[in-house]
Amino acid sequence: MRRRVLGHFLRSRRERITPEQVGLPPGGRRRTPGLRREEVAQLAGVGVTWYTWLEQGRDIRASEQVLDAVSRTLRLDPHERAHLFRLAGAREVLPLDGDSAAVTPPVRRMLAKLEPFPAVVQNTRTDILAFNRGYDWLTDIGRRPFDQRNSLRLCFLDPDWKARIADWPESMPRFVAQFRGAMATHVAEPGWKCLVKELRRESPEFLAMWNQHEVRGVHSLTKSFDHPEAGYLRFEFTYLWFGQRSEVRLATFTPADEATQAKLPVFPPEGD
Repeated sequence: MRRRVLGHFLRSRRERITPEQVGLPPGGRRRTPGLRREEVAQLAGVGVTWYTWLEQGRDIRASEQVLDAVSRTLRLDPHERAHLFRLAGAREVLPLDGDSAAVTPPVRRMLAKLEPFPAVVQNTRTDILAFNRGYDWLTDIGRRPFDQRNSLRLCFLDPDWKARIADWPESMPRFVAQFRGAMATHVAEPGWKCLVKELRRESPEFLAMWNQHEVRGVHSLTKSFDHPEAGYLRFEFTYLWFGQRSEVRLATFTPADEATQAKLPVFPPEGD
């Protein structure tokens, strides 16, 4: 019974996702809405026959790593992901980059205490998991939809975001090289592959930098911004990692000069 319920659940999640959402061409007429089984299998890095059997409710064993790949492909939220693992009879391993697992109440309080200095919590895929009012003032991230809050994507596909980065031509090749280095341990994961595929398709600038195959590590540096109201700003950019093996990090922006310090806004206390 549980296997049959699992099959129905997977099919319902598959049918709600369009090919365009995962970077696939729409193709011709489809007999069913959403993705085909072979497309889910391809994006998740599993065999088509294996995934078909899983949807058919056959008695096969699915590892935690494979279930995690399927959940990412189907864009399951934390509750749906937990449901998938329970139906499959597997021990759920929380994703390292999950908002619910990483951004705890103490982390949010720390973000607030850093104001007016901008601060943001990200994973290695550069998804923006949480931010404070200083970072929202600096980047206007709050008006972006949740599924578009990825720094790499915004740098290349959002003109307003790009315009705020004063040193864009110098910093982007380094940013792309850092992302390629981080992707080395995630090359088979659908979320990473879909992001790169979208950027290669939509941004000639990203495609040119990606094809250079440069690799760099992540380190602290100085970043410059052109704020539409405050003007030119310079910050010392520092990473603080959430544990020795964590892929989640807190990035802080400390004013690099007195002029930048003087331009920072004054926020009222939370709740006012």
